[in-house]
Parts: sequence; C-alpha cells; structure tokens
Amino acid sequence: MNSSRLNLMISAGEASSDMHAAHAINELRKRGVEFDCFGMGADKLNAAGMELTLDCRELAVIGIVDVLINYPRFMRRLATLRKTMKERRPDLLVIVDYPDFNLKLAETAKELGIPVLFYISPQIWAWRKKRIHRIGQLVSHMAVLFPFEVDVYTEAGIPVTYVGHPLVDDAKSEFSNDAAREHLGLSTTEKLVALLPGSRNGELQRNLPVMLATAAALKQNQPDIQFVLPIAPTLERDAVDELIQQASIKVHTVDAQSYHAMRAADAVLSASGTATLETAMIGTPMAVMYVINKINYAIMKRLIQIDDIGLVNIVAGRRICQEFVQDEAQPVAMAQELEKCLNDTHYRQTMKDELEQVRQKMGSGGASLRVAELIESLVTR
Repeated sequence: MNSSRLNLMISAGEASSDMHAAHAINELRKRGVEFDCFGMGADKLNAAGMELTLDCRELAVIGIVDVLINYPRFMRRLATLRKTMKERRPDLLVIVDYPDFNLKLAETAKELGIPVLFYISPQIWAWRKKRIHRIGQLVSHMAVLFPFEVDVYTEAGIPVTYVGHPLVDDAKSEFSNDAAREHLGLSTTEKLVALLPGSRNGELQRNLPVMLATAAALKQNQPDIQFVLPIAPTLERDAVDELIQQASIKVHTVDAQSYHAMRAADAVLSASGTATLETAMIGTPMAVMYVINKINYAIMKRLIQIDDIGLVNIVAGRRICQEFVQDEAQPVAMAQELEKCLNDTHYRQTMKDELEQVRQKMGSGGASLRVAELIESLVTR
C-alpha cells in the first residue's frame, strides 16, 4: 500500500448508515484524498469502493430479544471484524450508528491505539443515558446530526462536531407528484398511500402485516385508492411479496426509490425511524407506527424517557404526526388517521406546514462533506 494513502475501516450496521457512510467517503474522494477502505456495510458502501469484509444485512435484527437470540452469530461477525482490524491496522475506525455492536468493535481499536470517529449518535438523550460514559472511554470524536446533541457530549467532555443531517442533501426527488407516479408506473388520478415498513427483516415481519390490514380498512371506505411499497435494499423481495399475497390486497412494489414513492404519495404510513424524517424532508403528510417483540417493548418502555418515538416528532419538539405504537397500532384507527391526512384539507395543510418547519430545523446540508473533513483531520492529527 502507498504510505501516502489513508487506510480506513468503516462499520455501518444498517441500510441508512450504509448510505450515509458511502456519501461521506465519496466526499472524501472528491477532496482529492487517496484512501483504501474496508469493513462492514452493504450495497452503497460497496458501490463507493469499500471492500466489504462483512455484509451488514446479515445482522439486521430489532430489539433486545432478537439480539440475544442471534448473539452467537453477532459475536462471530464481531470476531471477523476484530481480526481484520488487527491484521490491517487502519489509520482510523469510523463507526456509524449501530452502537452496541460498534462500541464493542471500538474496544479493539482502543487496544490497538487506533482513533475512532463515531458518526450518528445513539439516542442517549432518549434512553440508556449512562452509555455516554462508555462512549467517552472509547471514542475519539463524535459527529452528531442535531444541534442539541452537542451540549450532551460537551458536558461529558467528549470532543464533538455538529455536522448536520445528511438527509438534508439526500432526501430529495427531482419529480413532481404526477411525474413521480408516472415514473413508478402508478395512476395519476387515484389517491396514493406509501407504506414504509422499515429496512430490517424483523421490522418487515411485524410492521407490514399491520400496514396491509390498515390498507385494506382504508380501501373499504375509499375504493379509489392505491398503495406503493418501496422495498429497501436490505430486504428480500420474496419476503415482501409473500406477506402481500397473504393479505390479499393489491400493492405496487418498487425496488428502493423510496424518495420518489414519498413524492408520489398523498400520504405515508411509516415505521418509526429515519423514514419519518425522510418523509418530512419530502413534505408528505404521514402517520407513524411501530410494532416490536412484546418483551422488547416491555423493557424499552421502562427505559425510554421521552413521550414520542418518531424522529419527526422529536425534531419538531412536539407531536405533529400521530403515533401508533404496539397495542395502539390498530388498522381501523390508523386508516382513520390516514383518511384525515388524505381528505381533511385544513388538517393536511397544517401538517405540511409543520413538516416544513422540521425541514428548516434540519439545517442547510453539507453533512457528508463535514464528515469527510473530520476523517481527514483526525488521521492527520
């Protein structure tokens, strides 16, 4: 290896972190920095030129119970990454989200004297606040998405930079509403609802059946309605198709293209997570839902210290999109909320105005460039 080239290791644990990390290293390349890159990710990092030591889709689970069930598999994957790190001795380890797994990897970096950049903070301001002490012991620098996170880390004495949220640059569709529908092969005359069940298999299995039941309830009251489901690249199309067939409702599926689906839709039913912020950036009215393993929910309910779980509501600082979590995720209730989003002109416009305020709170963009600059400065330092 050319000694002037940076040697980077990246660990991105799911679809959104794979995308955000890929954009950062693309920006690093645009700056004229020469580097080699290896680690854990998926399609986006692979396309950006990273050598995949592990495909993160092998680790896509949700909640404490799922983690415990899959723990031996997690530890084997972790051992693979640790072994690779020891053999290849990167100049910097960049961990992206996926905190419990990635902080274990950071332990090895600490032992080897390798600096660690943590991009996308865990939600320590919402639950398990004591994790910040472990982060302080293992992480050289935090790159955070929200301005309020800076104070959290500064108070703990942890070096931190507010980079902004990459979705400001990423969550865009060049199409108008009608053009997006034509692009996706959808009718321009019927109302359209987009279903966003999440990017992990556990989310798909728990959220999509409830979403499909909601779609069926909605179609009973409003026959002239259609549904689109963009399939995340971390999901298997066969698994999606099987659930749709079981529900016996017509849903138009597309590979990826979630931003175009959000633009095409009149309303969105989204699993809680990054997709709620992406929908906010596009500006489409939405309802938020989430269903997890009952044991996971019982544990997390005791730990979570905020009222709302949807990122769109957290950023807004109040509930602007209705949330239907666990037992409250009832198809009839969610169908009624979606009808309001579709047909109540005042309600719909008020939500669109509030989503625009969220978009403005997200800043002016440039997050990926700032992360690239941090990578370069940490290695130089």
